[in-house]
Amino acid sequence: MNHPQVTIFIKNKTLLKVSTTTRICLTGFMGSGKSTVGKKLAHRLNYHFVDLDDAITDFTAQSITDLFNVKGEEVFRRIESQILEEALNDSKNSVISLGGGTVCFGTNLSLIKSKAILVYLELPPKALFNRLVNAKSSRPLLANLSDAELESYIHAKLTERESFYKQAHFSINGLSLNVDDILRTINCQV
Repeated sequence: MNHPQVTIFIKNKTLLKVSTTTRICLTGFMGSGKSTVGKKLAHRLNYHFVDLDDAITDFTAQSITDLFNVKGEEVFRRIESQILEEALNDSKNSVISLGGGTVCFGTNLSLIKSKAILVYLELPPKALFNRLVNAKSSRPLLANLSDAELESYIHAKLTERESFYKQAHFSINGLSLNVDDILRTINCQV
């Protein structure tokens, strides 16, 4: 379905053309608050909420960890890109919580930036460590890491991914993030 386009002026005098259907994608490292804040933002705007990881789990009937272990990362990334494209082409106004690595693979970043407002929830490694150290048991990729290994993992992955995250239309400090901060930053009136 084609929608009329409107132009939004954003940082560095870049233009973003989006349809009158608004999609806001939240990116950032695991533990940055994408799902928690995304749900609140969607509720506040009366938008549909999509957690990309949950959508992948629903589609495949497998957990993300099982999908990685059984099918491999390449298959996971193909499925992730397919689900992402479907979410971005949906005619509903949406807030989409992306997986931590979604923007780093294939053409996902350019697709997202062409169809949505991309917001990076930025947190320093120490803050991510503090959030994740007590949540390791609920995050299978981290469950078997010692605290020292977790800290190294965060530093390595953040270094690997940050250049992608920084290409978002907006970066927001995630330390004391709330919905109003996001709305102010993207200049969205509710």
